[in-house]
Amino acid sequence: MSGWLLLLLLAGASLAVLWALGTRGALLQLTAAALLLGGAGYALGGRPSLRGAPKAADSVGNAIPLTRARHAFFGNFGANEHWLLLSESLARRGRSADAAGILRAAIRAHPHDSQLWIGLGNALVDHARVITPPAQLAFDRAAELAPGHPAPSFFLGLALVRSGDRATALRMWRRLLAEGPPDASWRPLVEDALAAFSRAPGPR
Repeated sequence: MSGWLLLLLLAGASLAVLWALGTRGALLQLTAAALLLGGAGYALGGRPSLRGAPKAADSVGNAIPLTRARHAFFGNFGANEHWLLLSESLARRGRSADAAGILRAAIRAHPHDSQLWIGLGNALVDHARVITPPAQLAFDRAAELAPGHPAPSFFLGLALVRSGDRATALRMWRRLLAEGPPDASWRPLVEDALAAFSRAPGPR
């Protein structure tokens, strides 16, 4: 399926869900306009005509799938879930540059969504296979937009593991567990990451 067709299907599905939920009038028009804006940004920043070349998944992605981790922190039905699903679909097909491009377009439309900034950080790390200054900036921006939320630190930790700095990631995750509520829904995920990478021989 081409990137354009996937984009159109996700946009149509998003509008259909909103219609089914009773959204009408100006709000529905505004949402459609935002989707069109994002599509235009993707047209400028992405390359949907290129064929994908899937990459072998590294041990981080195998141990802690990003979609599962994201849902553990934010739930399954965020306001901009369609952008993240599209980006993750492109990344799974090896189109990491396009995966980052679609999130840049989404952030232009929704600059205050911390989950989109985390997604962009993840996509940039996936593309470079290491944390880069733009990826660090994306995680920092997410932390600024959601002060005290554990997700930016957790995903920054995953990026650090992929970059070879596992010790710093483990310290960050232990701090999250120490400071977080004992019944937090995300605790099992952080505990799994700690267990997986405490015994792992290397980041890749």
